[in-house]
Amino acid sequence: MSDPSTNGNASSNGTGPRPRPRLPMMNNIMIGAVTVLIGIIAVFFAYGANSGLPFVPTYDINALQPDASGIQKGDSVAIGGTRVGYVGSVSAAKQADGKPMAVLHLKLDKSLEPLPADSTDLVRPVSPLGLKYLQITRGHSHTPLPQGGTIPLSHTSLPVELDDLFSMFGPKTRKGSQTNLSTYGVALAGRGSDLHHALAQVKPVVDNLLPVMNDLLAPQAHWSQFFPSLEQAAHAVVGVAQTQGQLFKALDQTFTPLSHSTGSLKAAITGGPPALETATQQLPQEARFIDDTSELFRRLKPGFKELGQASVQLAPAEQVGIPVLQRTPALNDRLTGTLTALENFAKNPSTMPGLQLLTQTASLIEPTVAYIEPAQTRCNYLALFFRNLENSLSESDSVGSMLRAMAITLPQLPNSEAGPSSAPANGPAAGKIKGLSPAQQSLVQDSFLHSDPYPATAAPGQPDVCAAGNERYVPGKTVIGKAPLNQATTEQTSRVLP
Repeated sequence: MSDPSTNGNASSNGTGPRPRPRLPMMNNIMIGAVTVLIGIIAVFFAYGANSGLPFVPTYDINALQPDASGIQKGDSVAIGGTRVGYVGSVSAAKQADGKPMAVLHLKLDKSLEPLPADSTDLVRPVSPLGLKYLQITRGHSHTPLPQGGTIPLSHTSLPVELDDLFSMFGPKTRKGSQTNLSTYGVALAGRGSDLHHALAQVKPVVDNLLPVMNDLLAPQAHWSQFFPSLEQAAHAVVGVAQTQGQLFKALDQTFTPLSHSTGSLKAAITGGPPALETATQQLPQEARFIDDTSELFRRLKPGFKELGQASVQLAPAEQVGIPVLQRTPALNDRLTGTLTALENFAKNPSTMPGLQLLTQTASLIEPTVAYIEPAQTRCNYLALFFRNLENSLSESDSVGSMLRAMAITLPQLPNSEAGPSSAPANGPAAGKIKGLSPAQQSLVQDSFLHSDPYPATAAPGQPDVCAAGNERYVPGKTVIGKAPLNQATTEQTSRVLP
């Protein structure tokens, strides 16, 4: 059999095989056109890749900004440093109070849907040249941010722009910075070797800086609160900024004259280190003295309070005491002989034995004195005895004093004091005897023995009363021992001033 391809391709005239037809892809022009079209499509997709690929679904949300801060359409959106979308467009809007704001229409990866509703955003620079991107920080809310939702203005932080940083310096500050840079340049010119030597000396500082920074960054140091605290302090002193400015102006006026007396200041400062060393050694010891002094004055405080209240009575005493104190030097001179005699008495060998005997005597008579002492200090019996004795002997004539006394004739009754008795006097009552005069009836009525051989004188073991001399007479009855009292104390002897 013949080759069918050959037979199929034979010419109609049968003189030879027909030529094979050309396929379209084998045309060079067509291949070049397709290549160019593919390149154009690739460039188109590459150019628009930052704005998302077509037919790729996105998670669309909005972010409100008080100022777009230079962010533009197509800029990146990042979470945790990873690009997750782009800014689809930027439009202007107004806040409720009429202030302008920017609305960023974001197109994010669908895998992020949904973000927590409390997520925040911040416009940050990619580089100092002005390129920006939007940073989103995921929140912790369980409420999701739906498709087309909006991150509110309250969840947005304003970035600090580079031009804002430099614009905070006024013309005087900028001029001063230029002067400083120029002066530092002149100062550092030609001093490279000195700088190298200084940097070499700084190496130990750098080596030891790491543990210091570790301590600063430790949670216990609360370093993160340092700058917020400085900010709060700065806000607190805003109201006195003008006063502080005047203070520095006054300090300049004070220290400018002092700058002309550097020699004297140097001489004064020279003694500072020794003084500081002495203070370092002595102040801890003085701290205990200060603590003791503080405790002393704390305890004296009630006394000072009472002293203030008693000052009304102390003032007259001081007025009387001042003349007395003025006369004390003369008294002190006269006391010299007395003190000398007292010193000789103390040095006398027989003094100590005598004092020992006196101590023994005092010990022996202490119980007796304990019983006798209340008779005077509580009942005033000793003073009353001498007062009554002096009153009894107050009458006198040319010969001398006489004792005032009166004889009383007692009736002769059984066991009465008019004669011998075998029992205590016990009446009888006056009404049982006939023919007596009124005076005799009174004597008969008192013919009853009243005796208290050991009356209470407030001595140890006795009631706190002065019974002797205060017994109440009980008529018509014999009373031996404790009798009823008229009063618990005796009469106090009054002082008669001349």
